[in-house]
Formats: sequence, structure tokens, C-alpha cells
Amino acid sequence: MRVRITKAIAVTATGLLAGAFGYGAVNLGPTFWKVPVDMRLSFHAELMKMNSPVMLTAMGAAALSSLALTLQTTGRERRLAAGATVLTGTSFLVTRFGNVPINARIKEWAVTSPPADYVEILQRWDLFNQTRTTTAIAAFVLLVIAQSGSSPRPALSPTPSS
Repeated sequence: MRVRITKAIAVTATGLLAGAFGYGAVNLGPTFWKVPVDMRLSFHAELMKMNSPVMLTAMGAAALSSLALTLQTTGRERRLAAGATVLTGTSFLVTRFGNVPINARIKEWAVTSPPADYVEILQRWDLFNQTRTTTAIAAFVLLVIAQSGSSPRPALSPTPSS
């Protein structure tokens, strides 16, 4: 029973993380490149105020629940959960050491002006974003596979004939 609850939490948390990153990569990212740079910077800086605590919580929940599942399972399930743990951890590290420092710079640019090489810096942010999105989606897929292939259904007993 405890493993089933852990699986449900892991799949849900990792699915939410993958969905949030996926939405950002598919919808927000391309839109950022279509609007004037001052609008992009202002919106990006404002978005990060709410996005940071929400995504940090989602990454933490995904990583911790995947780790808990790794510790509670064996065999193939354990390997899949361990892979998901590594991938969600990678999403966190890429965010913390890739996107977050650039977000801090964007916040400054929103009230001043961007440097001459801002396009290259924003492209690097996009690369980090694509990387963390890919790792989050891959983690979700691994947990879905672990969830769907782990609990064999009991055989149906034939009904007694009357």
C-alpha cells in the first residue's frame, strides 16, 4: 500500500513538473522571442517571482518522491525510479546553476537595459530550459513505465456454475 501511494505521488509530482516545463518550452519560450525585448524582460522578471517557489517545490517533490520510490522498490522498478531521481535532480541542478543566474541578470536588465550580448545570454537560457524540460519529461516517462508495468493484476477466478 505504501509503495502505491509513493508511486502516485512520484508520478503526479513529476508529471506536474514535466507539464509546467513543457508548457513553458512550447508556449512561453517561442512567444518571448516574438515580443519586443523590453516586454520580454519585464514579463520574464515578473513571471519568475511566482514561478521560482512553485517550480522549486515541484522539483523537490518530484525528486524526493522518486528517491522514496527507489528506496521502496526492487529490480526494474527500482532502476526506473532511480533514473527518474537522477533526471529530476538534473532538472534542479540545471535550473539552479543555469537558469537562475540568468534570471537574476534579466531582473536587472528589466529596470536598466540589456548588455550588447543579451541575445546570446537569452539563447543560453533557452538551452538550459530545453535541457531541464527534457530531463523532467524523461523522468515522468520512466515513472509512468514503472507504474504501468509493476503490479500484475490478479487472475480472475472462474465463476462457479449453478
